[in-house]
Amino acid sequence: MATQVRSHSDDTGTENNNIKNNHGSGQHDGHSHSHGLFSHHHHSHDNAYLTSQNKNDSGVRITRIGLYSNLGMALAKGAGGYFFNSQSMVADAWHSLTDLASDFLTLATVSWSLRPPTDRFPTGFGKVESLGSLGVSGMLLGGGVFMCMSSLQILHAHFFLDAAAAAEVMAHGHGHSHGHGHDHSGPSLHAAWLALGTVLVKEWLYRATMKVARERKSSVLASNAVHHRVDSMTGIMTLLAILGANFIHDASWLDPVGGLFISLLVIRAGWENTASALYELADRSIDDEIKRSVRTSATKALANDVYLTNGQQHLVELREVSGVKSGQNYLVDLELAVPGDWTVETVRSIEDAVRIQVGSSVRGVRRVHVRFVKLDEPVEKFDEFISGNPSSSPEPELHKHDHDHDHENCHNHSHGHEREHKH
Repeated sequence: MATQVRSHSDDTGTENNNIKNNHGSGQHDGHSHSHGLFSHHHHSHDNAYLTSQNKNDSGVRITRIGLYSNLGMALAKGAGGYFFNSQSMVADAWHSLTDLASDFLTLATVSWSLRPPTDRFPTGFGKVESLGSLGVSGMLLGGGVFMCMSSLQILHAHFFLDAAAAAEVMAHGHGHSHGHGHDHSGPSLHAAWLALGTVLVKEWLYRATMKVARERKSSVLASNAVHHRVDSMTGIMTLLAILGANFIHDASWLDPVGGLFISLLVIRAGWENTASALYELADRSIDDEIKRSVRTSATKALANDVYLTNGQQHLVELREVSGVKSGQNYLVDLELAVPGDWTVETVRSIEDAVRIQVGSSVRGVRRVHVRFVKLDEPVEKFDEFISGNPSSSPEPELHKHDHDHDHENCHNHSHGHEREHKH
């Protein structure tokens, strides 16, 4: 076989990786992370636990608890930041929404995206999720930009305007009268208690989720745990900004600075998710990790699951793996080279074995299309596409026939009219 590669399947059965190593490197099955205080922990969600209906499963239970906790904290931080005059807390609320949005979008579209294909939608309904993701990520991107501009406006007022003008700018930026027992110089100290509470909740979620992850040896749950830890670090930054603005002399600028940094995280996450949705709608190829998983599974099927009466299964060569992502679904295309004298029945048995193996081993694969080519003839890539300029193509025969028919009717009608005129 010319396609022996290292197996790296994305199936849940292969999640028995070392959690400690995964945690340290930031790499997990199915998604990669960037874990820094000022870099967003953007990743492709593995929604196996989020969408599962098995409520007795410990992994499903802690994932749902995390989801509901995130929702409550996002609402609390948004309201607290508004009433306690804290830019950093409002920005942190938007930061929480960037992750919540994708989770709720998954829950809202999972049943729709998994519907079987129809004649009108031959590739299925996965792009419904892509469209929804584009709308939600665009909204979050706009919110991040708004928070960034608001923080910059307050910083400009603090450093470059007089006290009266700065107070007017801040009042206008928040859009309400601050009759809550504090002035415009900075956030209320009460916001610190709310920030501390969110940090404690996130830290508990990290420890509880990581405990289950170690018990289950699940890299997906380990990923969710690290997710909670990074959110906790963002909350600590919010807490420090609020405390600094209250206890350091003339340091009210610390709160909008914290808001500025967190809003940049929101902008980055919103942009990455928007770009991902646009690429998906434009049918960009599946990533290399999925290709490796598909190639490994197909190679395994060719080596172990294909038994031909002529004993020539070793002649099958996997040449090309490609495909596109449609929501949570992967639509995979394989190119297999076989001897030119093999029958349809023979290649069909190969196709069935490969489809079953890939579909059962690589999570998310919804369609496997296999193309067979001759083993002794090289095939140019993308040769199935029609070359040339479509605008210069001849008129289709159907249209030509319709045109002649219409012309004939018009011609006959004209002659009939002339005869009537002569009479």
